[in-house]
Amino acid sequence: MSMLAGATLLVGTLFGTGTPSAQAADVPAEFGTDWHDPVTAAPPVERPHTSSCQITLADARFRDFTPYRGAYTPPEGCGDRWSKVVLRLDGKVKGRQYDRLGYLHVGGVEVLRTSTPEPSPDGIEWHVEKDVTRYSDTFRSAQDVEMLIGNVVDDTYTGVIDVHVTLTFYAGRPAAPAPDRVLTLTGTPDGTTLTTPRNSERIVAEVYATGSGGGCEEFWYLTVADPASYSCKADHGPYREVQIKVDGQIAGIAAPFPNVWTGGWSNPFLWYVVPAPRAFDVRPVEYDLTPFAGLLNDGRPHRVEVSVVGVPAGQSGWSAPVNVLVWRDAHRARVTGGVTAVKATDLANSSTYTPGAENRVDTEAGHRLTVSGYLDTSHGRVTTTVTRTLANTSAHRWTDGENTDGLDAAWTDDETVTVGGHGPARSTHTRRTYTVDGVVTLGADKRLRTVLTLGDRASVVVREGGRRTAWSRLDDTYRGDAAYTADVPRDQRHAVGTSTERYRLIGSDGCHDRSLTTVQGVLTQDRSRC
Repeated sequence: MSMLAGATLLVGTLFGTGTPSAQAADVPAEFGTDWHDPVTAAPPVERPHTSSCQITLADARFRDFTPYRGAYTPPEGCGDRWSKVVLRLDGKVKGRQYDRLGYLHVGGVEVLRTSTPEPSPDGIEWHVEKDVTRYSDTFRSAQDVEMLIGNVVDDTYTGVIDVHVTLTFYAGRPAAPAPDRVLTLTGTPDGTTLTTPRNSERIVAEVYATGSGGGCEEFWYLTVADPASYSCKADHGPYREVQIKVDGQIAGIAAPFPNVWTGGWSNPFLWYVVPAPRAFDVRPVEYDLTPFAGLLNDGRPHRVEVSVVGVPAGQSGWSAPVNVLVWRDAHRARVTGGVTAVKATDLANSSTYTPGAENRVDTEAGHRLTVSGYLDTSHGRVTTTVTRTLANTSAHRWTDGENTDGLDAAWTDDETVTVGGHGPARSTHTRRTYTVDGVVTLGADKRLRTVLTLGDRASVVVREGGRRTAWSRLDDTYRGDAAYTADVPRDQRHAVGTSTERYRLIGSDGCHDRSLTTVQGVLTQDRSRC
């Protein structure tokens, strides 16, 4: 592991009181040429205590925008049903390089979307783990593999990105039934279409929606509409909403996560050790399309479209690949049904511009959608209702020349899925909250400072017959404060920075509570407590 010499790690006891068990680390006055390898406070993937087998999915070195292409073959002697499948990416890079975005496809199915840390001159290593059991249907047969982390290597940007990706298969039955089919959309001259099995009884679409590419849509939450005098423009301001439609009819809405990559907010010194939440494992937006299963089960292709509301017409910068997960009725060859209701409010989106010594745009926006449908399954008629309510508030303030630029914003995505049949009704209520509160200042002395807090929170409550049967609460909070001298060579930047992350996940399945602290690239605290 790449670490500054002489650093002493401050560690609490796992599941203990959290009392420090070591002395404070030796911290340099400024960032040097090496720092601790990237680490996050998120929990590792839990692995079953069963027999397992492992295969290599990809070995690649990314220097440009040429994809790695390979072949996947199911592991021998490991069966075709697994309790868990875990993907692990191990990466390394050294020299100088920007943050880069990447994807991994198996049989056309996107199984990982990721970004990379920015390296130290002496080199770093990092890894990403992900539970990919939901893609088991894809892993049961031979598939093409494609991976790309688009990169540029030249005399200035010297970092070649090396990655090694494995899949580990664990014997046994999964805790929850994995999807029977994993589908992707088919491109046609009229758009993209989906054909589902005729006995589908649950359908979930997942969309890996990311604003990226280095343009304004990478920082979509900062865009403003005319007449505001800001460098990043959008016709209707900063509100973005990821919509999915079936045959032209709105079927789902969602708030995109405000991803911050490891060069974000004008200050890579914030992210050298602890990345922003979700930066290395970009999670998809999910839509329960079961209310539309009766329509989709007719054996014909249906047009499915994903769009990002708020993106200026003709402007690129968003990627939104789609996987569709299908659970089938094992006792009926065809399941019929219908859509009974699609009710959407008008999309509210108001931005108020107040010019002055500190310009300001205040935004309030939101949307609500309810969709319902029924299916006549082998176990009777089942109705599904999905209600989703989105809300966004933000205050964006900046000075002329944008030498001070700040944002205080929050997004809520509140979803309830209710399933009713012959037994007690089951409801799952999920409330997601994302927050960004930060400011970048550039002084007359060219000293650039970024102070930033990011929040990723969610609560889930499952009820059957009105009685709570499962619950969880997530709070992943990042705080950073870093400064450096801009427009000078690296050795003259005199960079300093601190960062912390606390990841708390508690609920009926257990507890994880881990805190990390860094100073000038040294990991000074790693504490677990529950």
